[in-house]
Amino acid sequence: MFDTFLTRIMSIEPVRRQSIVSLIWQIALTFIGFLSTMYFAHAVGAGVLGVYFLFLAYLSIIGLVTDGGFGGAAVKRISEGEEQDAYFSAYVVLRSVFVTVVVVVLIAFRSYFAGLNDAGTFIWLLMALIVSLLYGAVSGGMQGCGKMGIHATGNFINNISRIFVQVVAVFMGYGVAGLAGGFVVGIFVGSIVQLRFFDLCFVRFRWGHIKSLSTFSLWVFFISSGMIVYSNADTVMIGYYLSNADVGVYRIVLQFTSMAMFTTAALQSTLYPRVSRWGKTGDTGLIEGSLSRAFTYSLILVIPMFVGGFLLGDKLLYYFYGAEFGRGYTTMVVLFLVQIVNIFYYLFTTYLTAMNHLKDLFKITVVAVTANIVLNATLIPVIGIAGAAIATLVTMGLNAVLAMWVLSRMITVSVESGSLLNILKAAVVMSLVVGGYRILVPLSNVWLALVPVVLGAVVYGVLVLKFDRKIYEELKGIMLQMNLAWPAWL
Repeated sequence: MFDTFLTRIMSIEPVRRQSIVSLIWQIALTFIGFLSTMYFAHAVGAGVLGVYFLFLAYLSIIGLVTDGGFGGAAVKRISEGEEQDAYFSAYVVLRSVFVTVVVVVLIAFRSYFAGLNDAGTFIWLLMALIVSLLYGAVSGGMQGCGKMGIHATGNFINNISRIFVQVVAVFMGYGVAGLAGGFVVGIFVGSIVQLRFFDLCFVRFRWGHIKSLSTFSLWVFFISSGMIVYSNADTVMIGYYLSNADVGVYRIVLQFTSMAMFTTAALQSTLYPRVSRWGKTGDTGLIEGSLSRAFTYSLILVIPMFVGGFLLGDKLLYYFYGAEFGRGYTTMVVLFLVQIVNIFYYLFTTYLTAMNHLKDLFKITVVAVTANIVLNATLIPVIGIAGAAIATLVTMGLNAVLAMWVLSRMITVSVESGSLLNILKAAVVMSLVVGGYRILVPLSNVWLALVPVVLGAVVYGVLVLKFDRKIYEELKGIMLQMNLAWPAWL
């Protein structure tokens, strides 16, 4: 039975197939991660979660140095299909040198990391850097070879392992150390799973391979530096100006709104190697068509989630995470707007990177990062975590506009206006149904709060399929190709 199902999956066109596999894992992971986060919020509270999120922020910043931009460069060069083993080998050697140097420096200056030492997470930081060497090599190789289904599966197992260990550790009372330890275990397990399907091998490489990686990695490093600073500046500055509990509330709300992005993440991981090859072969039409369709399938989720969050978000935060997280409602509404803008920014930057226009992307990133830091430093002390959300929205919008301007000079950037209009019509009807329920029924417990969520999802999904024949035919075709039943009433 499983072999038959697998055969049906493999019969689907590659980009769609890999996007479907990535999306399935994203949905499953989002649901499981959502439940685990609810447990952590109730079990350890916002303060402990704030410390853990700061640990992740520091790891991201330090991890940038250990990668040096060579991870993205390796994926790019491997995806081009020439001398893949040599580029892989050169990347692993370079990454090993960087990790070794950084770990030695951290140990030598351990006394300066009092916060990490007091929380018991310093040793886990070192272990995470070491394990990330294996994960980066295997994951980068998989992405470069275009094996996005296996990569998505390995990433799913990584996160499932992390969540399982974290839940057990928190239940046993290990707190933030348990959360950090689970993170490390997940990375290791995900690496081992992908290694089973790994085809690249170590070979002799030449100085030319290192030089080729370095040329690309320099701009990747600059851009990654900006992106990591951009994505972690709010967390670090909230921790500096406010409290660990505020960090916990902000990051939980951000994580909650990020569920609207999982279709975009699935599409991005699948499209990047394809766009890289299309750019090399000059297939501009395929690039333009894939971008327009990616907009549609990304907006199909984020728009109704914004509407639902606006109407029900205060109660959902209260019941799902606890009373101390309910104060993040205003921040949540702003961050849902951020996710809408983020779709365009995310796809624009993905295509610019895949098409090897890194200098332009770096200039955009520098402008946005500078504005983000200034706005965070100005707004957070005045209006708290909502200020961080506003700073992110303004700078994300600036990022998206600049990236679109650069990309539009190379290809025609367009949105499928018909599909977008159909999505908006379905979202309006859904908002009337959910809003009417909210007026008529007091949301006095979690079950009454979940009813409009399910009701709104059903109404919206049915209406999108009814309004948009293109989406309808594509989904129906995929289902029939897999020999799965399609509801006749649709």
